[in-house]
Amino acid sequence: MTHTLGRPDFELIAGWIEPGHRVLDLGCGDGSLLRHLIDVRGVQGVGVEIDDANVLAAIKNGINVIQGNLERGLDEFADQAFDHVVLSRTLQTVRHTEGILREMLRIGREAVVSFPNFAYHKNLRAVLDGRMPVSEDLPYQWYDSPNVRFFTLLDFEDLCTKMGLIIRERHVLDEDGNIVAGEDHREVSFLGSLAVYRLTQSR
Repeated sequence: MTHTLGRPDFELIAGWIEPGHRVLDLGCGDGSLLRHLIDVRGVQGVGVEIDDANVLAAIKNGINVIQGNLERGLDEFADQAFDHVVLSRTLQTVRHTEGILREMLRIGREAVVSFPNFAYHKNLRAVLDGRMPVSEDLPYQWYDSPNVRFFTLLDFEDLCTKMGLIIRERHVLDEDGNIVAGEDHREVSFLGSLAVYRLTQSR
């Protein structure tokens, strides 16, 4: 039995991971993604999570989870200890963006990053109407949001270029979970609510 919980990005991520690979999920929440990867790919999974309730939920989900704060570093993990390090819908909540991305690719051969796209048309419309956006991928009110960064696909790709990170694959999903196709970057950005990237480090 799988536990995708209506998360089409789980299927995309699973497609990038080979059976039996070692996966570290940073900010793993209740462990749903790792549970899915264990069920469908037989991965060896470890999660890192700070919230007490989520740690307990992940344990109940059968996940090997370490309670820790991503912002304080990941020194406990050796270089290249994992095949994939995942940061799912969490990058917008961290302050040390470059440091987290560097650590992900120190610890793992590949990094998988997903985040809400602030340039999605519903988000832009909300701002034009004088409100901060609230959506499935940005579900918080401005005053109780854990998000500290708001950025777009182009912003993230510019950062990857600056850091020398290689984008191996990118998928952009709409709110219904469908992949937004097309060559026009502006159109994809306008129609896409969630972006999922597969990254490696240039050597």
